[in-house]
Amino acid sequence: MNSNHSDSAGVPASDAAPPFAGLTPERVLDAVDSVLLTADARTDGRLLALNSYENRVYQVGVEDGPPVIAKFYRPGRWSNEAILEEHAFVASLAAREIPAVPARVVQGATLNEFEGFRFAVFDRRGGRAPDLDNRETLEWLGRFIGRIHAVGGIEPYRERPTLDIHTFGYEPRDFLLTHGFVPDDVREAYERAVSMALDGVAQCFERAGDVRHLRMHGDCHPSNVLWTDAGPHFVDFDDSRMGPAIQDLWLLLPAGRAEASRALSDLLAGYEDFCDFDERELHLIEALRTLRLIHYAAWLARRWDDPAFPAAFPWFNTQRYWEDRILELREQIGAMQEGPLWPV
Repeated sequence: MNSNHSDSAGVPASDAAPPFAGLTPERVLDAVDSVLLTADARTDGRLLALNSYENRVYQVGVEDGPPVIAKFYRPGRWSNEAILEEHAFVASLAAREIPAVPARVVQGATLNEFEGFRFAVFDRRGGRAPDLDNRETLEWLGRFIGRIHAVGGIEPYRERPTLDIHTFGYEPRDFLLTHGFVPDDVREAYERAVSMALDGVAQCFERAGDVRHLRMHGDCHPSNVLWTDAGPHFVDFDDSRMGPAIQDLWLLLPAGRAEASRALSDLLAGYEDFCDFDERELHLIEALRTLRLIHYAAWLARRWDDPAFPAAFPWFNTQRYWEDRILELREQIGAMQEGPLWPV
């Protein structure tokens, strides 16, 4: 696992200082001004916090111009090299007219620093949620994801980790159990459920075989796709990493198995216009869903030192929360035994 990614850190979240305590509105505006002034522009005092927990993201007003988006990176999560690697990937997509939003280049750099905070500035691109019930929309999305993966397969990431059973399964499970997040009265049941679930994940990966890993979006759920009359554009590549192509497809599928099969067929119809799809990866859909559930619980635990998390997720780490996670894992064990989802 890549040590540049703090999800592998072995310290309890409670030992860390609040990561964004010093990021005041004034400091945000001053930081963005430090970039805009190089282009003879400046902020106008308007500041809107956008929905982001991992980082801090703001829409910032600009005098005599459209607003910009400023992303302040969580301290310690990614190395500078890993952030720049993601910026370079997104820039290469934009250069090929693939609708991704690259970080602005300022004096030859995309990653900026201001009073201890690392940040990047992006053009603001509006849009609405895609209509995933529309078959043409799904095929359109599939075409662009295929184009993203065609570029993603040209070369690997060297600074970013791989999505696999270790980074999203064993390691987050161990973090939760080692640092006492699971209550004692449900710990045994959780350990048994997560162990059986990870055995199921391992079997799914074994059935899939040696599938290709490539650079991908990594978190391609509907909220990270903005739709306009001109089509989609993809935002927030912050979780971009190496992994199987199906990771960027299954997050767009509906819940029902029959509906998911039809949607998968539409996505792949567009995808394969630009990139070959290895059908063995269909064995990984429920395995990747299981890993995401385990990783998500550990993500909340690692971030519990950030005051934004207890405020936004008050239900985390309650007795009911862990009982629901155990039930969820048991359902996933059954889902992984059903066999792969196939397009129709």
